[in-house]
Amino acid sequence: MKLICIGRNYADHIAELNNAKPEHPVVFIKPDSALLPKKMPFVIPSFSNDIHHEVEVLVKINRLGKHIDRKFAHKYYDEVGLGIDFTARDVQNELKQKGLPWEKAKSFDGAAVIGDWISKDDIRDIDDLSFSLTINGKIVQQGRSSHMLWKIDELIAYVSQFFTLKIGDIIFTGTPAGVGPVVSGDQLVGELEGHQLFSLKIK
Repeated sequence: MKLICIGRNYADHIAELNNAKPEHPVVFIKPDSALLPKKMPFVIPSFSNDIHHEVEVLVKINRLGKHIDRKFAHKYYDEVGLGIDFTARDVQNELKQKGLPWEKAKSFDGAAVIGDWISKDDIRDIDDLSFSLTINGKIVQQGRSSHMLWKIDELIAYVSQFFTLKIGDIIFTGTPAGVGPVVSGDQLVGELEGHQLFSLKIK
């Protein structure tokens, strides 16, 4: 299983980090060792002083695919979910300044949170999903999949040009504005279409 992540897929998030709008989706991969085990807290790693939350809509691939046409992309998933792409922002900024890859900032152990899943059949409009992240009861991120620069089916078609998609692969579709730091003691809750899909303690 691989975790395929999309960066800079919401214009407001691009603006808040002063990044340039990409011509194509920004793609990176997290290893399966980045998965935070279910019901485990997220422990802030010793190598960073600035861990940021990035809540994202997730898609789980349900069949083998390569060079998928966008019009057939909807056949390659039947569940959507919600998760967090934790980012060591201080480490990432240093790497970016040196023109180096982001893996140390994005792919460390526990950096990928995956919540529960919802059947696509129970979703009114896959291209207009509403989702949010709260910290200690306060909403810090809100988004709608309608605001994505590249929608879910477009992303599946795009990444399948480069990587064979396998059953169980998960696509992180990008985060909206509102990213920010987490500290020990925080309680994070993610909701998608009114369903709580994860609750997570920071230590």
